[in-house]
Amino acid sequence: MNRRDFVKSGAVLAAGVAIAGGLPVQGKARTLKKAVKLGMVEGDQPLVEKFKLLKEIGFDGVELDSPNPYRREDVLNARDVSGLPIHGVVDSVHWQKTLGDPDPAVRAEGVRALETALDDAQAYGATTVLLVPAVVNKQISYHDAYERSQVEIRKVLPLAEEKGVKIAIENVWNHFLLSPLEAARYIDEFESPWIGWYFDVGNIVNYGWPEHWIEVLGHRILKLDIKGYSRTLRDASGPWEGFKAEIGEDENDWPAVKRALQAIGYEGWATAEVEGGDRKRLEDIARRMDEHVLY
Repeated sequence: MNRRDFVKSGAVLAAGVAIAGGLPVQGKARTLKKAVKLGMVEGDQPLVEKFKLLKEIGFDGVELDSPNPYRREDVLNARDVSGLPIHGVVDSVHWQKTLGDPDPAVRAEGVRALETALDDAQAYGATTVLLVPAVVNKQISYHDAYERSQVEIRKVLPLAEEKGVKIAIENVWNHFLLSPLEAARYIDEFESPWIGWYFDVGNIVNYGWPEHWIEVLGHRILKLDIKGYSRTLRDASGPWEGFKAEIGEDENDWPAVKRALQAIGYEGWATAEVEGGDRKRLEDIARRMDEHVLY
């Protein structure tokens, strides 16, 4: 499939949206749902209190790791008492037990962790499991990471369908899937509706432009991770320092990102993945998302 086909298959104009300004039409309900990662909530208060706090601040949902330190019944109680949905689960084992590892035993552990995350997601009422599919380094070649990870993910796709939970591949700094055309190809080769893309907007700014990726990935984008990034801070102090830029004070072109998302008809979750904190800090994150990201 060539670039024109990628773009064409992903581009669906969003009706009734004020594209030029990246804002909803007067009176139109907000299209994106605002969430955070549970680990961003500071403190050791009971789980239900953390859920209630996020609900009070105005978040629409939350995302949890799997595995996590909580009993399933406590998670479900927090969800039900607070009324705050758990929209997704993050496979928290995928960095250590990568699906591209040369050791079959490590890959098998990674598969079992992904299966556990799918089970947790179904129990929580979540619709996706976020997955980092592989890591490329001196010992693991790009080619091997590509082929091995696809083989292992294909083993789990029937379970994803059974659970009704999609596997969402995220773009991270893993030296893998470094262009949007390749990222789209990687997804398409599975030929399955049970896998797609978890697009991290801030992670791309270091080496590209998020709006370009959105144009190509199109309908493959299942969910969004939201963070700021500054190339200026990166150049002055190192690549990881770029993430210290706050949403709206960074070098991401948020209006262009919103226009690109609207152009593909994206309607769904946008989850902050930044430094968390207390209520005041979480309120500031919510405000920044409202002002710069949501439409």
